Amino acid sequence: MPGPDLTGSSITVVPANQASWADLQAVFGDRGEAARCRCQWFKHPGRAWYAVPVEQRAADLRADTHCGDPTAPSTTGLVASLDGEPAGWCAVEPRTAYPRLRGQRVAWPGRDEDPDDAGAWAVTCFVTRAGYRRRGVSRALAAAAVDFARDRGARALEGYPMVTEGGAEVTWGELFVGSRSVFTAAGFTEVSRPTTRRVVMRIDF
Repeated sequence: MPGPDLTGSSITVVPANQASWADLQAVFGDRGEAARCRCQWFKHPGRAWYAVPVEQRAADLRADTHCGDPTAPSTTGLVASLDGEPAGWCAVEPRTAYPRLRGQRVAWPGRDEDPDDAGAWAVTCFVTRAGYRRRGVSRALAAAAVDFARDRGARALEGYPMVTEGGAEVTWGELFVGSRSVFTAAGFTEVSRPTTRRVVMRIDF
């Protein structure tokens, strides 16, 4: 699944099980919040995430993605490469796979949406490898996530970016959920604002 080329470089995106675990490890790195979280924040509600060791988070990510097994019946995300080098990741799977999304401040205020609707999928996290940022990787991943979810029977796909303001302090969590502009470019539209800074972006198939 090719992504947009904003720099003259070639970006390709594949389901995570078609990439190697080494490629995904390269994207997450071994330092910083991405390496510590391993895309497990939305998998554990409340404070449960803090009780899960980093090693277990990595093991859970590997089990969910089935990296290196192109015959696996399922996988949970996408891996982007730029000029053949692993460059980015996004998590995308049925919304019901993310217990933290059931929190009232994340997705539901002002909406008449069933949290248990397995036909609605979610993009919860983007990681771009150090040295590959601001080169269109997240946009390529968001665009590919639309096809990925639709091809697997999703009825709709959502994202939950934070709106950042000039001069405001930005936390790591606000960066990893993606930006509103990335979702807009992939065809999503804003459907609600659970908080003053949280936006729910959605595309219906």
